Amino acid sequence: MKNFRILTVLAIILVFAGCEDFLDIRPEGTVPTTGIDYTKAENIFLPISASYAKLRSYGAHVFPYIGAFEIASDNADKGSTPEDNPTMKELDDLMYGPTNGLINDLWSGYYDIVSGANYAIHEMPKFEQTLPNSNDKKYAMQCQGEAKTIRAYAYFNLTRLFGRVPVIDTILSSEQLASVTQSNTQQLYAFIENDLEEAIAVLPDFYSQEWAGRINKYTAMAIKAKVHMYQAEWDSVASLTDRIIASGRYGLLPNYREVFSVDKENSEESLFEIQSSTLGNSTGPTTYLEYAYVQGPRGNTPSNLQGWGFCTPSQNLIDFFDSRSEIVRPATTLLYRGTKTPEGDSIKKACSNPVYNGKVYTPAYYNNWNFNGYGFDHNIRILRYSDVLLMHAEALVNGAAVPLVSGITADIAVNMVRERAGLVDIAGVTLQNIWDERRAELAMEQDRFFDLIRNGQAATALSDKGFVIGKHEVYPIPAAQIQLNNNLTQNSGY
Repeated sequence: MKNFRILTVLAIILVFAGCEDFLDIRPEGTVPTTGIDYTKAENIFLPISASYAKLRSYGAHVFPYIGAFEIASDNADKGSTPEDNPTMKELDDLMYGPTNGLINDLWSGYYDIVSGANYAIHEMPKFEQTLPNSNDKKYAMQCQGEAKTIRAYAYFNLTRLFGRVPVIDTILSSEQLASVTQSNTQQLYAFIENDLEEAIAVLPDFYSQEWAGRINKYTAMAIKAKVHMYQAEWDSVASLTDRIIASGRYGLLPNYREVFSVDKENSEESLFEIQSSTLGNSTGPTTYLEYAYVQGPRGNTPSNLQGWGFCTPSQNLIDFFDSRSEIVRPATTLLYRGTKTPEGDSIKKACSNPVYNGKVYTPAYYNNWNFNGYGFDHNIRILRYSDVLLMHAEALVNGAAVPLVSGITADIAVNMVRERAGLVDIAGVTLQNIWDERRAELAMEQDRFFDLIRNGQAATALSDKGFVIGKHEVYPIPAAQIQLNNNLTQNSGY
């Protein structure tokens, strides 16, 4: 069953924050001078818990997230009904501009995460200076490492989305925030890497099962590997992924379908998930996010087996699976109407779309919230071990020349992923083999759009959408943000 410990803490924090507002920190806010007793070790996790809660931002990880990271790619279509949400249709067609509200929501959502992380980072030294016990001091700095990892992750997504954004690493006044300037991509990546390096130095190797889902040293390493991958810094990618592999703490689940089940959340295959839960209740604090719900089968019955029907697998993706004679992965990834799931739920023929994202499917017996509740207990898989293996392979094929401890070659790494998918081994893997394996393995998990951009294939793969080189590699700086800060300059082409 799903572990509720960390989410229960988050629920308590959110209820408290709702009453006192002292944890509801926005980028233009200020650090409160009262509210936390720094002499009590049990309070150390409070600001960190609030940072985790910020990850459940609607803008950062629900509707705008699936649009910018997956629907914009060749893996997915807008879904729902033709007339529903023209703003999302703009993302699907690459016809968006600076006034697109979903793009502004992404900016606001990720900066809200940055704000929460900044607050937590600011608070931890106060515990470290006040508490007499050395273990409590160490724990406070470990927690700061978690917050720095969260901040780095948020800036990684901001960098991929917008290319140039301001670095805000402390609490600023409204006037100061209105005058910040954008850092370039190189500066942003340096900032992100520094946060992660400092986090790796203090984070533990693991947390006990009662704290399942918390960020550890290997989470930070995996994010850092991905940051280096986007800069084609292959020695760093290989070194980090090799350390993760050699740790022996992670592995592939034998059953691909189980990877996306509620029961196997925070499993040995998971390095980073955004936690979502109803805490087993039908009402109460909203400790869930609606990532799965907005992708659930539209028009299905009963009501706890339906959602908005957005982000549906494209025919292009289906044809790709067919061209590879894939069986295992499409059986999980593609949820067709007019079928019954292995768990016994029917996806009715009356549903609006022919196929839905099966990776967010949540059996009816979990969906007990007082209104619908489809997928409220479904965590977002941000980083999985298969991703680490494929990053490792890509680094080696690109010529990484660092000493390896794990003994895992590019061929071995790719074939580990393929074998779980029921495919035959291949020898002498190429970059295209790896990129195709990434598409098949990570389909509908918000990797495809920026994978196409970083490997230089976006213009070809997205030609039918009118992808323009020199423009669509990044999204426009939201007009609403330029209004707030006229020092921000627009990206090319917008």
